[in-house]
Amino acid sequence: MGDFVILFSALADPTRLRLLNLLQCGEVCVCYFVEILGETQPKISRHLAYLRRAGVVRARRDGKWIHYSLNKPADANAAAVLDATLAAIANERQMQRDRLALQKACCAQKLPASLEHAPRPQLVS
Repeated sequence: MGDFVILFSALADPTRLRLLNLLQCGEVCVCYFVEILGETQPKISRHLAYLRRAGVVRARRDGKWIHYSLNKPADANAAAVLDATLAAIANERQMQRDRLALQKACCAQKLPASLEHAPRPQLVS
């Protein structure tokens, strides 16, 4: 029961939902979240840590960069809750704007100064 409490708590925050929404696009570095969500790096990192504790996000280190991606829970019921949540938020305007902003930032010829040295996200089609 405790795992579901943690999962539902993780899904109960707008910033965390926006992060999960962006992670549906693929593997993303924190700096892109900061740019797109307009939040500070410590706040984004705190929310990502919460999502990691809930088991729905995983991290991969590459040098000084940490890349985040979705992690489907092993428990079928928890995975179904995550899938239903992601499907439910997919058509929300804010979520669509966020995904569009990520695609534009990822594919831009000239990146904003805050993203110039950051690794580009590995987006899935």
